[in-house]
Amino acid sequence: MGKVVEKSVTKKIEGECIIELPITELYPPEYHPFQINDDTAMDRLVKSIKQYGVREPGLARTRPDGGYELLVGNRRRRACELAEILTMPIIIRVLDDDNAVLAMIDSNLEQREVLLPSERAWAYRIKMETLNHKGVKGDKQSAEIITEQTGDSRNQIFRLIRLTDLIIGLLDKVDRKQLAFNPAVELSYISQAEQAIRIKKSKQAGELTSDTIEMILSETKKPTTPRKEADKYKKFFPAEYSQKQMDDVIVKLLTAWKLEKSA
Repeated sequence: MGKVVEKSVTKKIEGECIIELPITELYPPEYHPFQINDDTAMDRLVKSIKQYGVREPGLARTRPDGGYELLVGNRRRRACELAEILTMPIIIRVLDDDNAVLAMIDSNLEQREVLLPSERAWAYRIKMETLNHKGVKGDKQSAEIITEQTGDSRNQIFRLIRLTDLIIGLLDKVDRKQLAFNPAVELSYISQAEQAIRIKKSKQAGELTSDTIEMILSETKKPTTPRKEADKYKKFFPAEYSQKQMDDVIVKLLTAWKLEKSA
């Protein structure tokens, strides 16, 4: 049994206290799109912590059920666990749900040198939804904020977010570079139920190849408005809108107009 560890204030930084907390009192956030793997990078972190200790404090907030929600520093916590170190330095901050999510996302986007496509996709989606909830007006403005932070173009941000509509098996293939980015984005427009059915059939026939992906896409694409007609309406919609999104809006407007005329 490990020895009992008491909380203690180690130092202050920019007016905030850094407290040495038992790692058993630190819990991961409810929404955490970043993977924590026991890989070679983790081995290096464990060795570093054994030699030098945890050099950068984590960030946490108190939990209603007790303990602390560890917003920043979950890889460090896992490294401490593997190194059999019982505590780590933590900054405790009072944060509402939106600011807690943003602190977690922003820190990982800024500090992690390498992110998997799935990690970046979910980080962008969660950040965009949180910014919108905080009052940022629309996905377009939220995307501009993410562009300023990351350097990714607005179009790339929306295309990455599309990956979150893939079933887990396909998203894993994107991470493992078994499925290229562009076909993955195209597949995301197919319903997840349809994705699962088609992928199951392709697995039965053999490996998922570019040819089978192209076949899936060609079989599931629906007829669209001729391009010349569709182009007439593009100027009225955000650049990221798909043809289906434009069609849905037009149908809603025409339905409302018809009801108004009937009244």
